[in-house]
Amino acid sequence: MSTQNLIIFKFVELYHILDEVSLDLNLKIIFIDNESSLKEKVKNLSNYLVISNTKFSYISNQYVLDNLPINIFKLIEKINIEFLKNQFNSQSEVKVNNYIIDLNSREMFIDTTKLKLTEKEINTITYLSKSNKPVSIDELQEKVWSYQSDIETHTVETHIYRLRKKILKTFNDNEFIISEKNGYQIK
Repeated sequence: MSTQNLIIFKFVELYHILDEVSLDLNLKIIFIDNESSLKEKVKNLSNYLVISNTKFSYISNQYVLDNLPINIFKLIEKINIEFLKNQFNSQSEVKVNNYIIDLNSREMFIDTTKLKLTEKEINTITYLSKSNKPVSIDELQEKVWSYQSDIETHTVETHIYRLRKKILKTFNDNEFIISEKNGYQIK
């Protein structure tokens, strides 16, 4: 996991307090006192939280501290919650070809067209998308469905067939999951 960067904007006292306990917090504490530096800093960071007394429209991860004084333990709890939310949101979307898969809402979309998916469909798509070669039915049975490969079943074929139909109907895409002689693939 990347370093969590806590940017304190113009709260010099808060910076000094949090900087003293930063090792215990497992955060990199950064103090910034002008807006142009703030803009530049957030542009170059991925895992950050800005604490300020002003809401900035160009900053996605921020906590506005406008109700002072605040208990330091409550503030640290709030900071941790904000970092957890940011982590959860950043891990929720996966790009597969031209599509975005939202793992939280279990939706696949491109532009404004959305398709609701089941958990198995999401797991199948993400597993196939991580492989750069065709994935065998036996491997999908074992890794996605947790079946032993010697069990005679057509679960994988049936699910892939239905998933392809859904994708074709919603996105008019007949080439998303491709059948190869030795398995299935997303190219």
